[in-house]
Amino acid sequence: MVKLGQSSFRRILLSRILLLSVPVLLVGEYVTYRKARSTLLETARQNLTESAVRKADTIEQWAKSLKSNLIGASESSMLQSVDPKDYQKFIAQLGQRLPAQVDCLQLTNLKTNQVIASTCGQQPIQSLPAKFWPPVQQQQTLLDDKSVYISLSLPPQRQGTANDQKMALGAEDFPEAGKEGSDSQASLVLSAPVYIRRGNTLQLSYALSLQSALPVQTSAPKGSLAGYTVAIDQDGTILAHPNVNRVGRNIDQEADADRLKSIVRRAIAGGTAFLHLFSFERNGVELLAGYAAIPSPSTTQENSKWIILAVSRLDYALSGLEEIQQVLFNLIVGLVAASIIATLYLSRDLARPVEKLRDYAMKVDTEASQTVPQDFQIREFNQLSEALNSMVQRLRAWAKELEVATKEAQVANQLKNEFLGNISHELRTPLNGIIGFIQIVRDGYCDDRDEEMEFLQRAHDSSMQLLNIINDILDIAKIESGTFSMILEVVDITQVLEDAIDLQATQIEEKGLKLSLPEPHDPIIVHADPEKLKQVFLNILSNAVKFTESGSISISVRLESRTNSASFNNGSGESTTGPSGQSDWVVVTIKDTGIGIDPEHQQKLFQPFVMADGSTTRRFGGNGLGLAISRRIMESMIGSITLHSAGVNQGTTVMISLPVNQQSSFYFHSPDLVTEKGNSKS
Repeated sequence: MVKLGQSSFRRILLSRILLLSVPVLLVGEYVTYRKARSTLLETARQNLTESAVRKADTIEQWAKSLKSNLIGASESSMLQSVDPKDYQKFIAQLGQRLPAQVDCLQLTNLKTNQVIASTCGQQPIQSLPAKFWPPVQQQQTLLDDKSVYISLSLPPQRQGTANDQKMALGAEDFPEAGKEGSDSQASLVLSAPVYIRRGNTLQLSYALSLQSALPVQTSAPKGSLAGYTVAIDQDGTILAHPNVNRVGRNIDQEADADRLKSIVRRAIAGGTAFLHLFSFERNGVELLAGYAAIPSPSTTQENSKWIILAVSRLDYALSGLEEIQQVLFNLIVGLVAASIIATLYLSRDLARPVEKLRDYAMKVDTEASQTVPQDFQIREFNQLSEALNSMVQRLRAWAKELEVATKEAQVANQLKNEFLGNISHELRTPLNGIIGFIQIVRDGYCDDRDEEMEFLQRAHDSSMQLLNIINDILDIAKIESGTFSMILEVVDITQVLEDAIDLQATQIEEKGLKLSLPEPHDPIIVHADPEKLKQVFLNILSNAVKFTESGSISISVRLESRTNSASFNNGSGESTTGPSGQSDWVVVTIKDTGIGIDPEHQQKLFQPFVMADGSTTRRFGGNGLGLAISRRIMESMIGSITLHSAGVNQGTTVMISLPVNQQSSFYFHSPDLVTEKGNSKS
């Protein structure tokens, strides 16, 4: 017997509702989609039919305008009075005044059949008839449309594009669709007689001819319902088409010839409608074509027609259908979601107790503490709730212990990685220098004794640098372990500062920095360890020199009075505060014009092994211990050290403060120095 998989009540109820509702929704969506498609298709058909009528009117008006302009130009009095040698200039000026559709304008001598003036070269644009116009006019009479000789000029056939080649609707598929003129579409060539007065008669002397390509739209972008233009004469010759290789062909050569012939017949009969085409562009592309007919501009025969088509691809005409599909999809998704919500609402009273306990069990390890669900109508659920609550309490207690241990381990591991990454570079650099210099001296590569001493001195300097790094590590280790000791003495802080400045003077001079020293000052007595205090000054001065490429370092000393919240003992039983709770402090300010520090990183600099960023470490070196040691030393001497920078490349200011005191020295360990309220202990 097959054992069926378990399922929840809500899932079963949801599946049943969806099995009924989803098919209904899909059928409704399909019906709506078909209705929208038929509406868009009908709209496209109507627009293409109207577009074909407008295009036909445009071409008809274009032909009439050409005739009118040509007749007016041939009867111009200017042409009668211009000297024959100035005909070329006159024709050029006339060509600029005529409409832009005129591609060529020529004046031909009918006696010699030679072009005497032209805007497009000396090649005749058409062969003129021998006896189309009367040779003499007895009196000035106005010319009419019948006096204009019209012929149709087709562009030369191009090699290449056949019916089965790619022919799509956009400009990207018709690389020559943007061309206009006599070489891309069929053109009308119109000629009118020019009579020159000789005595009392007007004699036929010249013919004024113009050529103009059909004004057709050769592209139709996606979404456009105007379509591109195709012109066909009643004999089936294609006169205009976006693909210039089809111009001059007969529709009998087209794969969809039967439908095209049907359009020609209906249009000649006076119909304006639309028809589907399937192979007029390329196989597999369905087109919509609206059509209309106009009298043929190239002949005076009454029954001669031109058929003008407005053609658009079916998928272009239905481009708005994609948005409708998206709306329908969103609608069905919303209805399915609504069905799911309704199902959940109906079934909540039946599955609520189990789901509450399940939700509590799933969220108990990710959310804040909450009360376990209770007071169910079923006794077993209440017992399960009590057992679950007891188990969760035990797990939470274990989780807190584990979380604390994990965080401590992560912090320790992070500090270890940072320490190893920083200190390995700082130790390796001087150590490599020592090894290299000693190896050069040992292998006898030095030229003389002075060079040996120079390499040995460099090895000595590197070893001292290495020793200073190790001393910093030992100092911070002693501070962290509480075994760091100092010998406090009554010292002149100005003297200690001068000693530190003297040790950094060489580096300051080598970098060409300007050093601004404090004005001479009376001795300022503080209670401090002179060596440790000098170490603080050296750390700050070293950083100022290291991080200042150019500019200056300013050092100042001032006294200020501070109000203390509580007095502190100096180690010999005398308080440093006066009766009013005021105490005198000496503040040493060291200001540089160096690289500065981002305000977000300033507080982190007093943590061990921390620098502003990795690029600072790589560029300037350092192990990130100097400021941390300096702060611990100053705090142990009941002083303070603060750092401020306006931002990157805006310099850094460090202030070192100590209370003024005049007591004798004594030795103490840092753990026994300060009480909870700030008072020192001996």
